[in-house]
Formats: sequence, C-alpha cells, structure tokens
Amino acid sequence: MALSMQSLHGGRRQRLLSEINVTPFVDVMLVLLIIFMVTAPLLQQGVDVDLPDTTTQPLRMQVEPLVLSVSRNGEAHIANLPVPVEELPERLAAIFEQRSDRDVYLRADEQAPYGAVVRVMAAARLAGAETLGIVTEPPAR
Repeated sequence: MALSMQSLHGGRRQRLLSEINVTPFVDVMLVLLIIFMVTAPLLQQGVDVDLPDTTTQPLRMQVEPLVLSVSRNGEAHIANLPVPVEELPERLAAIFEQRSDRDVYLRADEQAPYGAVVRVMAAARLAGAETLGIVTEPPAR
C-alpha cells in the first residue's frame, strides 16, 4: 500500500518557501554595531599627557606625522610604544629611512622633567630630524 504526498496532506500540494529569513542577519549586525560602538573610543592612540595651553593655530597635515611623547614621569614614546631614550636615535633613524619627510612632533606633558624633554629633542636631532615641532593645546574658551 503506497501513500502519495497528496494523501498525507489532505489532498493539498506543498509549495517550497523561497524567502530568505533575515532575522539572524539583523541580529548579528546589531551585535557587531554594539561591539564597534563600545570599542571605538578605546582605539585612540597616544600617551596620556597634559599639554600646555597656547594661542597657536592647528596645522593641516597631508601625511601621518611622527609623534614623540614624553610622559609625566619622563618616559619617551614613539607613537604609542615606550622607548628608552638611549635607543631613540637608532629607532628614529630607522623610521626616517622609510619616510619621505623628517618632521617630528613632540608631545610633552606639562609636568614632565625639563631634562627628559631636552634629551628626547636631542635624540631626534641626532637621528636626523629636520623639523621639530612642539604640540600644544588651544586655550579653553
């Protein structure tokens, strides 16, 4: 005794459903959106320094600048990586070999020891920096 598909479903023929269920896709996208919204503020690079206030105008840059930072306790950083002052000339020289410009921007904490700032500036000059700019904060209004 053979049963056909029509007899199982009361004489109706089954149609395939060809619509795509997008609910899981939307759920995944919302989770990714939340993750990116939470992690985006954490992606800021740099060493936390309190810059002195001045009345200078901001510069408009064409390429990513090379930033040296001096923290409050006198530690030197290239971008976000701590570097001993003794190794700064060699590391900067290696960076300058890869770049077309030899501009360096110095971000020094307002409370950083003067000697540490001068040593970092001297290391940049020794490595071959042509221009040494000092980064400051605009005055609060």
